[in-house]
Amino acid sequence: MSDRKPRVLATRLFPPAVQARLQANFDAVLNPDDVVYDADRLAQAIAGCEGLMCAAGDPVNAAAIARFPDSLRIIATFSVGYEHVDVAAATKRGIVVTNTPDVLTDATADVTLLCLLGAARRAQEGIDMLRGHRWIGWAPTQLMGTHVTGKRLGILGMGRIGQAVADRARAFGMTIHYSNRKRLSPDEEKGAIFHADPEAMLPHCDFLSLNCPLTAETRKWLNQARIARLPDGAVVVNTARGPVVDDDALIAAVHSGKLASVGLDVFDGEPKLHPGYLDLPNAFLLPHMGSATLETRNAMGFRALDNLEALLLRGETPPHRVV
Repeated sequence: MSDRKPRVLATRLFPPAVQARLQANFDAVLNPDDVVYDADRLAQAIAGCEGLMCAAGDPVNAAAIARFPDSLRIIATFSVGYEHVDVAAATKRGIVVTNTPDVLTDATADVTLLCLLGAARRAQEGIDMLRGHRWIGWAPTQLMGTHVTGKRLGILGMGRIGQAVADRARAFGMTIHYSNRKRLSPDEEKGAIFHADPEAMLPHCDFLSLNCPLTAETRKWLNQARIARLPDGAVVVNTARGPVVDDDALIAAVHSGKLASVGLDVFDGEPKLHPGYLDLPNAFLLPHMGSATLETRNAMGFRALDNLEALLLRGETPPHRVV
């Protein structure tokens, strides 16, 4: 019986506990400097590998997959989203694709509320005032923001994260409206108001939280026409995917005063972002840190390893296969 371990390429520097398990169970090809691979370097590094442990932002497109070795059997992405992986191209070559669902719900919902509160209460402006040594003391009209308690929150996409956001918002006495591909059960709704047509929901949104997946239908969904349907002074929060919003339209709406502010953790084309956001003092911006807790990132890594171990060590169907 051979003691040879399957070779797995890890494209990024993953948390220590994750890397330790990876090295214990596989012949691991690591990336200790955490340099993001381009297509050429990825093609070189993956030679002879049976598994690929990648992450959001890696170029696992059809052109890259065409250059992968015949030995590769599985792509395990360290993420819930898998739009960076061409699943059809992988499937055509007989390569299984897996993701890491159900482990980052709470962390992302927490950051959604952070973005909501930060945008509503002008937190970025306050931080900048302090760090820039421009605060000269309390004043009656200083940094007056938007009240959160008792307001209406609209949620586009009422999956696990959307429902967790709703649960947190209820603690602020917010009225929950939502639009989803299908209506939730009464137990899941918990009194939330369903809108089959998402555009019909928009006039009821003092706050709008985008928690939908990125699809052809949701790409640039929040555009100028839909922003116009929101109440004046609304706040938009996006912790889903950057391309769900039309950046130019969103920035223009804040400049014009149509929107009071925005809270964003994701951006189209990240790590680059539309420079217009940086010119909005009342934009609360975070660098895609929705899942950035030690507990969550470890859980994501362990779930990716569960998938790799199932197929490569035990010959089983991975528990979180993307179909």
